[in-house]
Amino acid sequence: MTFSDDTLRSLAAAVEGPVFVRGDAGLVAEVAAHNTAVAHDPEIAVGAASEADVEAAVRFAAAAGLPVRVLATGHGSFAPVTDGLLVTTRRLDTLELDPAARVARVGAGLRWKPVVAAAAEHGLAPITGSSDSVGVVGYLTGGGLGPLARTFGFSSDFVRSLRVVTASGEAVTASASSHPELFWALRGGKAGFGVVTSVELELVPLETFFGGSLFFDAEHIESVLRAWAAFTTDAPEEATSSVAVLRFPPFEFIPEPLRGKTVVSLRFAYVGDPEEGERVFAPLRAAAPALLGRVGVMPAADIALVHSDPTGPGPIWDRGMLLSSIDSAFVDTFLDVFGADREVPFVAAELRHLGGATSRDVPEGSAVGGRDGAFTLVMIGAPDPSLFTTVLPHVADGITARLAPWVSPSTTINFAGDLSVPGSFEAAWPAEVFERLARIRRQYDPAVLFPYPPAR
Repeated sequence: MTFSDDTLRSLAAAVEGPVFVRGDAGLVAEVAAHNTAVAHDPEIAVGAASEADVEAAVRFAAAAGLPVRVLATGHGSFAPVTDGLLVTTRRLDTLELDPAARVARVGAGLRWKPVVAAAAEHGLAPITGSSDSVGVVGYLTGGGLGPLARTFGFSSDFVRSLRVVTASGEAVTASASSHPELFWALRGGKAGFGVVTSVELELVPLETFFGGSLFFDAEHIESVLRAWAAFTTDAPEEATSSVAVLRFPPFEFIPEPLRGKTVVSLRFAYVGDPEEGERVFAPLRAAAPALLGRVGVMPAADIALVHSDPTGPGPIWDRGMLLSSIDSAFVDTFLDVFGADREVPFVAAELRHLGGATSRDVPEGSAVGGRDGAFTLVMIGAPDPSLFTTVLPHVADGITARLAPWVSPSTTINFAGDLSVPGSFEAAWPAEVFERLARIRRQYDPAVLFPYPPAR
Protein backbone atom coordinates (compact mmCIF):
# COMPACT_ATOMS: atom_id res chain seq x y z
CA MET A 1 0.00 0.00 0.00
CA THR A 2 1.24 3.48 -0.81
CA PHE A 3 1.02 6.29 1.72
CA SER A 4 1.27 9.96 1.03
CA ASP A 5 3.82 12.01 2.88
CA ASP A 6 1.01 14.00 4.46
CA THR A 7 -0.65 10.84 5.76
CA LEU A 8 2.57 9.61 7.29
CA ARG A 9 3.32 13.02 8.77
CA SER A 10 -0.10 13.00 10.41
CA LEU A 11 0.67 9.65 12.01
CA ALA A 12 4.11 10.81 13.18
CA ALA A 13 2.55 13.95 14.66
CA ALA A 14 -0.05 11.90 16.53
CA VAL A 15 2.45 9.70 18.38
CA GLU A 16 5.36 10.35 20.71
CA GLY A 17 7.39 7.35 19.61
CA PRO A 18 9.13 6.83 16.24
CA VAL A 19 7.39 5.87 13.00
CA PHE A 20 9.14 3.84 10.31
CA VAL A 21 8.08 2.83 6.84
CA ARG A 22 9.45 0.01 4.73
CA GLY A 23 12.93 0.92 3.53
CA ASP A 24 13.74 3.30 6.40
CA ALA A 25 17.20 2.77 7.87
CA GLY A 26 15.90 2.22 11.39
CA LEU A 27 13.14 -0.23 10.56
CA VAL A 28 15.19 -3.44 10.77
CA ALA A 29 16.42 -2.67 14.28
CA GLU A 30 12.98 -1.53 15.42
CA VAL A 31 11.25 -4.78 14.41
CA ALA A 32 14.05 -7.24 15.23
CA ALA A 33 12.74 -10.35 16.97
CA HIS A 34 14.39 -12.55 19.60
CA ASN A 35 14.11 -15.31 17.01
CA THR A 36 16.69 -14.13 14.46
CA ALA A 37 15.44 -16.65 11.88
CA VAL A 38 12.41 -14.39 11.42
CA ALA A 39 12.85 -11.04 9.66
CA HIS A 40 9.84 -8.77 9.99
CA ASP A 41 9.24 -6.24 7.21
CA PRO A 42 5.92 -4.45 7.78
CA GLU A 43 4.70 -1.55 5.71
CA ILE A 44 4.74 0.68 8.81
CA ALA A 45 6.11 0.24 12.33
CA VAL A 46 5.15 2.43 15.27
CA GLY A 47 7.41 2.38 18.32
CA ALA A 48 4.75 3.06 20.93
CA ALA A 49 5.97 5.21 23.81
CA SER A 50 2.59 5.37 25.56
CA GLU A 51 -0.86 3.89 25.56
CA ALA A 52 -2.01 6.96 23.62
CA ASP A 53 0.50 6.07 20.89
CA VAL A 54 -1.07 2.62 20.59
CA GLU A 55 -4.54 4.17 20.32
CA ALA A 56 -3.37 6.53 17.58
CA ALA A 57 -1.64 3.73 15.67
CA VAL A 58 -4.71 1.50 15.81
CA ARG A 59 -7.01 4.31 14.64
CA PHE A 60 -4.63 5.09 11.77
CA ALA A 61 -4.48 1.45 10.71
CA ALA A 62 -8.25 1.04 10.86
CA ALA A 63 -8.76 4.10 8.66
CA ALA A 64 -6.13 2.91 6.18
CA GLY A 65 -7.38 -0.67 6.08
CA LEU A 66 -4.12 -2.07 7.47
CA PRO A 67 -3.87 -5.15 9.68
CA VAL A 68 -2.23 -4.53 13.07
CA ARG A 69 0.23 -6.86 14.77
CA VAL A 70 2.28 -6.48 17.94
CA LEU A 71 5.93 -7.09 18.81
CA ALA A 72 7.44 -6.88 22.29
CA THR A 73 10.50 -9.10 22.76
CA GLY A 74 9.79 -11.33 19.77
CA HIS A 75 10.15 -14.63 21.61
CA GLY A 76 6.95 -15.81 19.96
CA SER A 77 7.93 -14.82 16.42
CA PHE A 78 7.79 -17.88 14.16
CA ALA A 79 6.47 -16.24 10.99
CA PRO A 80 7.53 -12.90 9.46
CA VAL A 81 5.20 -9.91 9.40
CA THR A 82 5.33 -8.63 5.83
CA ASP A 83 2.35 -6.31 5.61
CA GLY A 84 0.29 -3.87 7.61
CA LEU A 85 1.28 -1.95 10.71
CA LEU A 86 3.46 -3.42 13.45
CA VAL A 87 3.26 -1.86 16.92
CA THR A 88 6.42 -2.38 18.96
CA THR A 89 5.85 -2.11 22.69
CA ARG A 90 9.33 -2.34 24.24
CA ARG A 91 9.21 1.36 25.26
CA LEU A 92 6.19 0.60 27.46
CA ASP A 93 8.52 -0.46 30.26
CA THR A 94 6.83 0.96 33.35
CA LEU A 95 6.80 -1.00 36.59
CA GLU A 96 4.82 -0.10 39.71
CA LEU A 97 4.71 -2.25 42.84
CA ASP A 98 2.16 -2.10 45.63
CA PRO A 99 3.74 -4.40 48.24
CA ALA A 100 0.85 -4.05 50.66
CA ALA A 101 -1.65 -5.21 48.05
CA ARG A 102 0.90 -7.67 46.58
CA VAL A 103 0.33 -6.33 43.08
CA ALA A 104 2.67 -5.34 40.25
CA ARG A 105 1.57 -3.14 37.34
CA VAL A 106 3.76 -4.03 34.39
CA GLY A 107 4.10 -2.28 31.02
CA ALA A 108 3.78 -4.38 27.88
CA GLY A 109 7.41 -3.97 26.91
CA LEU A 110 8.91 -5.30 30.14
CA ARG A 111 10.66 -8.63 30.58
CA TRP A 112 10.40 -10.74 33.73
CA LYS A 113 13.84 -10.01 35.18
CA PRO A 114 13.15 -6.50 36.56
CA VAL A 115 9.76 -7.62 37.89
CA VAL A 116 11.34 -10.53 39.76
CA ALA A 117 14.08 -8.29 41.19
CA ALA A 118 11.69 -5.54 42.33
CA ALA A 119 9.29 -7.99 43.98
CA ALA A 120 12.14 -9.75 45.81
CA GLU A 121 12.96 -6.54 47.67
CA HIS A 122 9.64 -6.98 49.49
CA GLY A 123 9.77 -10.75 50.01
CA LEU A 124 7.40 -11.27 47.08
CA ALA A 125 7.59 -13.06 43.76
CA PRO A 126 5.65 -13.21 40.49
CA ILE A 127 4.84 -16.67 39.15
CA THR A 128 7.07 -16.60 36.10
CA GLY A 129 8.25 -18.86 33.34
CA SER A 130 11.57 -20.65 33.15
CA SER A 131 13.31 -17.65 31.54
CA ASP A 132 13.44 -14.12 32.94
CA SER A 133 14.30 -12.64 29.52
CA VAL A 134 10.84 -13.41 28.12
CA GLY A 135 8.29 -10.60 27.80
CA VAL A 136 5.74 -10.50 30.61
CA VAL A 137 2.60 -9.77 28.58
CA GLY A 138 3.13 -12.23 25.73
CA TYR A 139 3.91 -14.97 28.21
CA LEU A 140 0.88 -14.26 30.39
CA THR A 141 -1.66 -13.99 27.59
CA GLY A 142 -0.64 -17.48 26.49
CA GLY A 143 -1.06 -18.97 29.97
CA GLY A 144 2.47 -19.69 31.11
CA LEU A 145 3.95 -22.81 32.74
CA GLY A 146 7.00 -22.12 34.88
CA PRO A 147 9.23 -23.87 37.43
CA LEU A 148 6.60 -23.51 40.18
CA ALA A 149 3.57 -24.49 38.08
CA ARG A 150 2.41 -27.53 40.05
CA THR A 151 2.35 -25.47 43.25
CA PHE A 152 0.83 -22.24 41.94
CA GLY A 153 -0.76 -23.08 38.57
CA PHE A 154 -0.58 -21.25 35.26
CA SER A 155 1.04 -17.84 35.51
CA SER A 156 -2.01 -16.23 33.87
CA ASP A 157 -4.07 -17.30 36.88
CA PHE A 158 -2.40 -14.39 38.72
CA VAL A 159 -3.46 -11.71 36.23
CA ARG A 160 -5.93 -9.33 37.85
CA SER A 161 -6.53 -6.89 34.99
CA LEU A 162 -5.17 -5.76 31.63
CA ARG A 163 -5.29 -2.50 29.72
CA VAL A 164 -6.18 -3.24 26.10
CA VAL A 165 -6.53 -1.03 23.02
CA THR A 166 -9.31 -2.63 21.02
CA ALA A 167 -10.23 -2.22 17.36
CA SER A 168 -12.17 0.94 18.21
CA GLY A 169 -8.88 2.65 18.99
CA GLU A 170 -9.84 3.14 22.62
CA ALA A 171 -8.20 1.56 25.66
CA VAL A 172 -10.36 -0.43 28.06
CA THR A 173 -9.65 -2.24 31.31
CA ALA A 174 -10.37 -5.96 31.15
CA SER A 175 -10.96 -7.54 34.56
CA ALA A 176 -13.43 -9.78 36.35
CA SER A 177 -15.80 -6.81 36.71
CA SER A 178 -15.04 -4.86 33.50
CA HIS A 179 -15.20 -6.49 30.07
CA PRO A 180 -15.19 -9.92 31.75
CA GLU A 181 -15.40 -11.84 28.45
CA LEU A 182 -12.29 -10.07 27.17
CA PHE A 183 -10.60 -10.73 30.51
CA TRP A 184 -11.46 -14.42 30.25
CA ALA A 185 -10.03 -14.56 26.74
CA LEU A 186 -6.78 -12.75 27.49
CA ARG A 187 -5.87 -15.17 30.27
CA GLY A 188 -4.71 -17.89 27.91
CA GLY A 189 -6.28 -16.96 24.57
CA LYS A 190 -3.08 -15.20 23.47
CA ALA A 191 -3.90 -12.68 20.72
CA GLY A 192 -6.33 -11.30 18.16
CA PHE A 193 -8.30 -9.15 20.61
CA GLY A 194 -6.35 -5.88 20.62
CA VAL A 195 -3.04 -4.51 21.87
CA VAL A 196 -2.32 -5.09 25.56
CA THR A 197 -0.47 -2.08 26.97
CA SER A 198 -0.09 -3.18 30.60
CA VAL A 199 -1.08 -5.87 33.06
CA GLU A 200 -1.84 -5.91 36.78
CA LEU A 201 -0.37 -9.01 38.34
CA GLU A 202 -0.80 -10.58 41.77
CA LEU A 203 2.43 -11.48 43.58
CA VAL A 204 2.93 -14.26 46.13
CA PRO A 205 4.86 -14.14 49.41
CA LEU A 206 8.01 -16.13 48.59
CA GLU A 207 11.57 -15.42 49.63
CA THR A 208 13.22 -18.80 49.07
CA PHE A 209 12.52 -22.24 47.65
CA PHE A 210 14.40 -25.53 47.58
CA GLY A 211 15.57 -26.28 44.07
CA GLY A 212 18.10 -26.07 41.30
CA SER A 213 19.37 -28.40 38.61
CA LEU A 214 21.73 -31.33 38.18
CA PHE A 215 23.42 -32.56 35.00
CA PHE A 216 24.18 -36.24 34.40
CA ASP A 217 26.45 -37.77 31.78
CA ALA A 218 25.09 -39.65 28.79
CA GLU A 219 25.55 -43.08 30.36
CA HIS A 220 23.05 -42.14 33.07
CA ILE A 221 20.27 -40.75 30.84
CA GLU A 222 18.14 -43.88 31.13
CA SER A 223 18.45 -44.27 34.90
CA VAL A 224 17.63 -40.57 35.47
CA LEU A 225 14.63 -40.66 33.14
CA ARG A 226 13.23 -43.78 34.75
CA ALA A 227 13.75 -42.40 38.26
CA TRP A 228 12.04 -39.15 37.27
CA ALA A 229 9.11 -40.95 35.61
CA ALA A 230 8.60 -42.99 38.79
CA PHE A 231 8.89 -39.84 40.92
CA THR A 232 6.07 -38.10 39.03
CA THR A 233 3.53 -40.82 39.86
CA ASP A 234 3.03 -39.49 43.39
CA ALA A 235 5.00 -36.24 43.59
CA PRO A 236 3.47 -33.67 45.97
CA GLU A 237 2.04 -30.44 44.59
CA GLU A 238 4.81 -28.53 46.33
CA ALA A 239 7.28 -30.07 43.85
CA THR A 240 7.60 -29.11 40.17
CA SER A 241 10.22 -30.88 38.09
CA SER A 242 11.42 -31.47 34.57
CA VAL A 243 14.07 -33.36 32.63
CA ALA A 244 15.78 -32.48 29.36
CA VAL A 245 18.16 -34.39 27.12
CA LEU A 246 20.61 -31.74 25.93
CA ARG A 247 23.19 -31.89 23.16
CA PHE A 248 25.81 -29.23 23.84
CA PRO A 249 28.05 -27.97 21.03
CA PRO A 250 31.82 -27.82 21.68
CA PHE A 251 31.87 -24.06 22.27
CA GLU A 252 34.21 -22.43 24.78
CA PHE A 253 31.50 -20.49 26.60
CA ILE A 254 29.90 -23.79 27.69
CA PRO A 255 31.24 -25.17 31.02
CA GLU A 256 33.98 -27.69 30.33
CA PRO A 257 32.19 -30.68 31.95
CA LEU A 258 29.29 -30.19 29.48
CA ARG A 259 31.17 -29.03 26.40
CA GLY A 260 30.43 -31.16 23.35
CA LYS A 261 28.47 -33.70 25.38
CA THR A 262 25.01 -35.19 25.40
CA VAL A 263 23.64 -35.04 28.95
CA VAL A 264 20.38 -35.13 30.84
CA SER A 265 19.42 -32.16 33.01
CA LEU A 266 17.12 -32.65 35.99
CA ARG A 267 15.32 -29.50 37.23
CA PHE A 268 13.54 -29.31 40.56
CA ALA A 269 11.70 -26.71 42.65
CA TYR A 270 9.97 -27.30 45.97
CA VAL A 271 7.96 -24.69 47.86
CA GLY A 272 7.96 -25.37 51.57
CA ASP A 273 10.24 -26.64 54.31
CA PRO A 274 13.76 -27.24 52.89
CA GLU A 275 14.26 -30.42 54.89
CA GLU A 276 11.08 -31.84 53.45
CA GLY A 277 12.20 -30.67 50.03
CA GLU A 278 15.45 -32.62 50.43
CA ARG A 279 13.53 -35.71 51.49
CA VAL A 280 11.23 -35.44 48.45
CA PHE A 281 14.18 -34.88 46.12
CA ALA A 282 16.31 -37.70 47.58
CA PRO A 283 15.21 -40.44 45.12
CA LEU A 284 16.13 -38.20 42.20
CA ARG A 285 19.47 -37.22 43.70
CA ALA A 286 20.24 -40.93 44.13
CA ALA A 287 19.42 -41.82 40.52
CA ALA A 288 23.03 -41.38 39.36
CA PRO A 289 26.21 -39.43 40.18
CA ALA A 290 25.83 -35.84 38.99
CA LEU A 291 28.31 -34.35 36.57
CA LEU A 292 27.54 -30.76 37.53
CA GLY A 293 24.96 -28.64 39.36
CA ARG A 294 23.37 -27.98 42.72
CA VAL A 295 19.98 -28.44 44.36
CA GLY A 296 19.45 -26.63 47.66
CA VAL A 297 17.88 -23.51 49.16
CA MET A 298 17.72 -20.69 46.60
CA PRO A 299 16.47 -17.09 46.70
CA ALA A 300 13.16 -16.72 44.89
CA ALA A 301 14.83 -14.04 42.75
CA ASP A 302 17.04 -16.79 41.26
CA ILE A 303 14.14 -18.79 39.86
CA ALA A 304 15.53 -18.51 36.29
CA LEU A 305 18.61 -20.50 37.35
CA VAL A 306 16.51 -23.65 37.71
CA HIS A 307 16.37 -24.01 33.92
CA SER A 308 19.17 -21.59 32.95
CA ASP A 309 17.60 -21.02 29.55
CA PRO A 310 19.64 -19.07 26.97
CA THR A 311 18.90 -15.35 27.19
CA GLY A 312 20.32 -13.92 23.98
CA PRO A 313 18.64 -13.77 20.58
CA GLY A 314 19.28 -16.48 18.02
CA PRO A 315 17.59 -18.67 15.40
CA ILE A 316 14.82 -20.72 17.05
CA TRP A 317 12.70 -23.65 15.95
CA ASP A 318 10.68 -25.70 18.36
CA ARG A 319 7.62 -27.87 18.52
CA GLY A 320 5.69 -28.63 21.67
CA MET A 321 2.79 -30.75 22.80
CA LEU A 322 1.13 -32.02 25.95
CA LEU A 323 1.17 -35.64 27.06
CA SER A 324 -1.75 -37.36 28.77
CA SER A 325 0.57 -39.70 30.69
CA ILE A 326 3.96 -41.36 30.63
CA ASP A 327 4.92 -44.92 31.55
CA SER A 328 7.77 -47.39 31.07
CA ALA A 329 6.87 -47.86 27.41
CA PHE A 330 6.97 -44.10 26.89
CA VAL A 331 10.46 -43.92 28.41
CA ASP A 332 11.54 -46.75 26.10
CA THR A 333 10.27 -44.83 23.07
CA PHE A 334 11.70 -41.51 24.24
CA LEU A 335 15.14 -43.08 24.69
CA ASP A 336 14.87 -44.74 21.29
CA VAL A 337 14.39 -41.39 19.56
CA PHE A 338 16.39 -39.00 21.79
CA GLY A 339 19.00 -41.22 23.43
CA ALA A 340 22.69 -40.32 23.41
CA ASP A 341 23.46 -42.77 20.60
CA ARG A 342 20.82 -41.31 18.28
CA GLU A 343 21.59 -38.80 15.53
CA VAL A 344 18.80 -36.23 15.72
CA PRO A 345 18.79 -32.55 14.70
CA PHE A 346 17.59 -31.37 18.11
CA VAL A 347 19.63 -29.63 20.80
CA ALA A 348 17.03 -30.32 23.48
CA ALA A 349 14.07 -32.56 24.23
CA GLU A 350 12.38 -31.47 27.44
CA LEU A 351 9.65 -33.03 29.58
CA ARG A 352 7.88 -31.04 32.31
CA HIS A 353 5.60 -32.47 34.97
CA LEU A 354 2.20 -30.76 35.19
CA GLY A 355 -0.91 -31.50 37.23
CA GLY A 356 -1.42 -30.17 40.71
CA ALA A 357 -2.50 -26.53 40.61
CA THR A 358 -2.29 -26.39 36.79
CA SER A 359 -5.33 -28.67 36.58
CA ARG A 360 -7.59 -26.26 38.50
CA ASP A 361 -9.09 -23.24 36.77
CA VAL A 362 -9.50 -19.89 38.50
CA PRO A 363 -12.97 -19.33 40.05
CA GLU A 364 -14.16 -17.00 37.28
CA GLY A 365 -12.70 -19.20 34.54
CA SER A 366 -10.03 -18.57 31.93
CA ALA A 367 -9.18 -19.50 28.36
CA VAL A 368 -6.02 -21.44 29.16
CA GLY A 369 -5.61 -24.65 27.20
CA GLY A 370 -3.90 -27.66 28.67
CA ARG A 371 -5.33 -27.98 32.16
CA ASP A 372 -5.94 -31.67 31.49
CA GLY A 373 -2.34 -32.28 30.40
CA ALA A 374 -0.03 -34.31 32.63
CA PHE A 375 3.28 -33.38 30.99
CA THR A 376 4.72 -31.11 28.33
CA LEU A 377 7.15 -32.21 25.65
CA VAL A 378 9.17 -29.65 23.69
CA MET A 379 11.66 -30.42 20.93
CA ILE A 380 14.13 -27.59 20.23
CA GLY A 381 15.82 -27.77 16.86
CA ALA A 382 19.48 -27.25 16.08
CA PRO A 383 19.95 -23.48 15.54
CA ASP A 384 20.54 -23.83 11.80
CA PRO A 385 17.86 -22.03 9.75
CA SER A 386 18.63 -24.22 6.72
CA LEU A 387 16.96 -27.06 8.66
CA PHE A 388 13.85 -25.14 9.68
CA THR A 389 11.56 -25.61 6.69
CA THR A 390 12.11 -29.26 5.78
CA VAL A 391 14.48 -31.30 7.96
CA LEU A 392 13.23 -30.36 11.45
CA PRO A 393 9.50 -30.58 10.63
CA HIS A 394 10.01 -33.95 8.90
CA VAL A 395 11.96 -35.47 11.80
CA ALA A 396 9.57 -33.96 14.36
CA ASP A 397 6.61 -35.45 12.48
CA GLY A 398 8.17 -38.88 12.72
CA ILE A 399 8.90 -38.53 16.43
CA THR A 400 5.41 -37.21 17.13
CA ALA A 401 3.96 -40.26 15.37
CA ARG A 402 6.10 -42.56 17.53
CA LEU A 403 4.83 -40.84 20.68
CA ALA A 404 1.18 -40.67 19.54
CA PRO A 405 -0.17 -43.08 22.22
CA TRP A 406 0.81 -40.58 24.92
CA VAL A 407 0.11 -37.26 23.16
CA SER A 408 -2.84 -35.27 24.46
CA PRO A 409 -5.41 -34.17 21.84
CA SER A 410 -5.07 -30.56 23.03
CA THR A 411 -2.06 -28.51 24.04
CA THR A 412 -1.45 -24.94 25.28
CA ILE A 413 -0.52 -22.11 22.94
CA ASN A 414 2.76 -21.05 24.55
CA PHE A 415 4.10 -24.57 24.11
CA ALA A 416 2.86 -25.12 20.56
CA GLY A 417 5.93 -23.45 19.00
CA ASP A 418 5.94 -23.70 15.22
CA LEU A 419 2.31 -23.61 14.03
CA SER A 420 3.01 -24.86 10.51
CA VAL A 421 1.48 -28.25 11.29
CA PRO A 422 -2.17 -28.24 10.13
CA GLY A 423 -4.49 -28.23 13.12
CA SER A 424 -1.80 -27.23 15.63
CA PHE A 425 -3.36 -23.82 16.28
CA GLU A 426 -6.80 -25.28 16.85
CA ALA A 427 -5.36 -27.93 19.18
CA ALA A 428 -4.03 -25.26 21.56
CA TRP A 429 -7.42 -25.17 23.31
CA PRO A 430 -10.31 -27.56 23.91
CA ALA A 431 -12.92 -27.24 21.14
CA GLU A 432 -15.43 -25.34 23.27
CA VAL A 433 -12.76 -22.87 24.41
CA PHE A 434 -11.53 -22.40 20.85
CA GLU A 435 -15.08 -21.60 19.68
CA ARG A 436 -15.67 -19.15 22.54
CA LEU A 437 -12.38 -17.38 21.75
CA ALA A 438 -13.47 -17.04 18.12
CA ARG A 439 -16.77 -15.47 19.21
CA ILE A 440 -14.99 -12.96 21.47
CA ARG A 441 -12.57 -12.03 18.68
CA ARG A 442 -15.54 -11.34 16.40
CA GLN A 443 -17.21 -9.29 19.14
CA TYR A 444 -14.21 -7.04 19.80
CA ASP A 445 -12.70 -7.06 16.31
CA PRO A 446 -15.44 -7.66 13.71
CA ALA A 447 -13.32 -6.30 10.84
CA VAL A 448 -10.33 -8.53 11.81
CA LEU A 449 -7.98 -5.62 12.36
CA PHE A 450 -5.81 -7.92 14.53
CA PRO A 451 -5.38 -11.10 12.43
CA TYR A 452 -4.55 -14.23 14.41
CA PRO A 453 -3.05 -16.84 14.17
CA PRO A 454 0.10 -15.69 12.39
CA ALA A 455 0.65 -16.71 8.79
CA ARG A 456 1.74 -20.31 8.34
